[in-house]
Amino acid sequence: MEQQNSILHDKLKEYFGFTSFKGNQEAVIRNLLEGRDTFVLMPTGGGKSLCYQLPALLMDGVAIIISPLIALMKNQVDAMRTFSTESGIAHFLNSSLNKAAITQVRNDVLAGKTKLLYFAPESLTKEDNVAFLRKIKISFYAIDEAHCISEWGHDFRPEYRRIRPIINDIGQAPLIALTATATPKVQMDIQKNLGMSDATVFKSSFNRANLFYEIRPKHNAEHEIIRFIKQKAGKSGIIYCLSRKKVEELAELLMANGIKALAYHAGMDAQTRANNQDDFLMERVDVIVATIAFGMGIDKPDVRYVIHYDIPKSLEGYYQETGRAGRDGGEGHCLTFYSYKDIQKLEKFMQGKPVAEQEIGKLLLLETVSYAESSMCRRKTLLHYFGEEYTEDSCGCCDNCVNPRPKIDAKKDMVLVLKVLATIGDKFKTDHLEAVLTGRTTAQIKSYGHNKLKYFGQGEERDAKYWGAVIRQGLIMGLIDKNIENYGLLAVNERGLKFIDSPSPVTVTLDHDYDAEEKDEDMMAAQAGKGGAADEELYAMLKDLRKKVAKKNNLPPFVIFQDPSLEDMSIQYPITIEEMQNISGVGAGKAAKFGEEFIKLIKAYVEDKDIVRPQDMVVKSVANKSGNKIFIIQSIDRKMDFEDIARAKNLDFEELLNEIEGIVNSGTRLDISYYINKFMDEDKAEDIYLYFKEDAESDSLDEAIDELGSDYSEEEIRLVRIKFLCEVGN
Repeated sequence: MEQQNSILHDKLKEYFGFTSFKGNQEAVIRNLLEGRDTFVLMPTGGGKSLCYQLPALLMDGVAIIISPLIALMKNQVDAMRTFSTESGIAHFLNSSLNKAAITQVRNDVLAGKTKLLYFAPESLTKEDNVAFLRKIKISFYAIDEAHCISEWGHDFRPEYRRIRPIINDIGQAPLIALTATATPKVQMDIQKNLGMSDATVFKSSFNRANLFYEIRPKHNAEHEIIRFIKQKAGKSGIIYCLSRKKVEELAELLMANGIKALAYHAGMDAQTRANNQDDFLMERVDVIVATIAFGMGIDKPDVRYVIHYDIPKSLEGYYQETGRAGRDGGEGHCLTFYSYKDIQKLEKFMQGKPVAEQEIGKLLLLETVSYAESSMCRRKTLLHYFGEEYTEDSCGCCDNCVNPRPKIDAKKDMVLVLKVLATIGDKFKTDHLEAVLTGRTTAQIKSYGHNKLKYFGQGEERDAKYWGAVIRQGLIMGLIDKNIENYGLLAVNERGLKFIDSPSPVTVTLDHDYDAEEKDEDMMAAQAGKGGAADEELYAMLKDLRKKVAKKNNLPPFVIFQDPSLEDMSIQYPITIEEMQNISGVGAGKAAKFGEEFIKLIKAYVEDKDIVRPQDMVVKSVANKSGNKIFIIQSIDRKMDFEDIARAKNLDFEELLNEIEGIVNSGTRLDISYYINKFMDEDKAEDIYLYFKEDAESDSLDEAIDELGSDYSEEEIRLVRIKFLCEVGN
């Protein structure tokens, strides 16, 4: 034993340059060397890959490593070759290799030079690969990113389900499955699917003590991101977005603001992707803006922040992506922007998928919503999700613990929740339980007769959000069980029943209402003209000037510049046409047409008052050169139907109107009369036009809807507003 100990440590030093093992590494390696199946749960940065790399070098034969990403394999093979004088020590076989390269790999394997052979699951199932593997001695099989086997995992790959039958076909050898994120449900799935229920399980704590978790309302997120990054100048960071389009837009915006950033997504060609990844690893750029395709197996220890522009689809995804920050144990700030609108968008994407998949997807999304909106310690919530108990009251390293919200005594309310659950049984989800408590009669409540229960409506003085927080506290305290197999049905357990008889103190904090916070900020911004963060004196002068210019041109003032634009001018103090173009709602056209007099006034004001302009904090916008813009302008010139334009660019109608409004607000003139004449009643169009010309005090849609009444739809008002602004302003 002693001798094996010393050999292990010697080899660790010789091959990898480490003097000691981390966490469970040594125990995992011993278990595998003894020929036993091994299941490893180890968070990102815990040193998973060493658990199969070192035994592969020590054991007789070739280790077969199954991994989901080509970039990840290449990364690991390159790393292994740096540890050895024999370049054939590690190879991969996948679709990126040509015939000659495949022959070279096979020759090295047959010559006994290769100790690790990496496969994507798709390549492993190819008949000629199976036939080849039957000829060689296999030391063990390693299945990396094993959560891909489970449809409850965040990155389900159906081809992972075929691994076990293929292994049976090739020949038996010990199995090691590894993952950085798995809930208890996913752990069971992996073991069942790989036929390794007798495996020794090594589970490290999921707690990453150095990571700071923070969630902010998604309000003006681009500005906030730029300011956040500028405060962390020279540090490395990753920003995740859900769409490729957003990745490219955001990377361009960051570069326009002097931040060294690059984009990364699956739609780019492989060479560009590889170059951008290398530039990030070699620190030629500070920030990578990416879809989730980026980062699996990226071994950069000093990523100092991970920003989620869009909230991930599941907490596993969130945990894995945030886990790429601070892998060296140093600072790691995990900032996520949350809006319930994004959740609704994600739900929309699921439509059309099989029902079971939709149900799973919705449940995973609900867990994410619950995590984001909860004002409980983020660490406690996250670790509970992965089946780990966190006993500290405050972690001191998340937004909820650093800025705690007042606690509410909820002992009586917890008892009520448990009594209702005990009465209705274990066939219902959270929303049904909330409906019983608040007295909301839904079709399901009626069909089960739960509106006749004595408990129905007993908690109506509180809203569903509050009851959600109490239920969540019940789950964390282990009084309520959630049946994940059955899409999140709740049941009161033994501890819960005891609690009803002898309750102990319980406190909850009210959930965040980010959408309300967002609206509050919008309102504050709208009221800023009445004295907010802006320079009130300058704001008043700009309003007077706007009135003068409007009178001279015989136009309503809001056609010249809208209030938010004047508000922005009184914060940013633009004194050149270029700076004026970067003001919110002012594009090149508007700046050229009306900007000169405003710039003159601001310049004189700045000199007179000796003002230091906040140019370092000005967020420069990117000129909208999107293909959409040019395509839309050309299509409207050709008098195309809006529906056809939207379809061609894969936009819904509202998104198309947003694009058109952006084009028009920045001063470009479009003639959309042909569309309005075709699809709108002439009198209605005339009424709306006259409202904007003669009655409107601003271009506010809400004010127009109030004034014009319910006969006029929002779309009709927006269309005529676009026509009006083009004809009189642009």
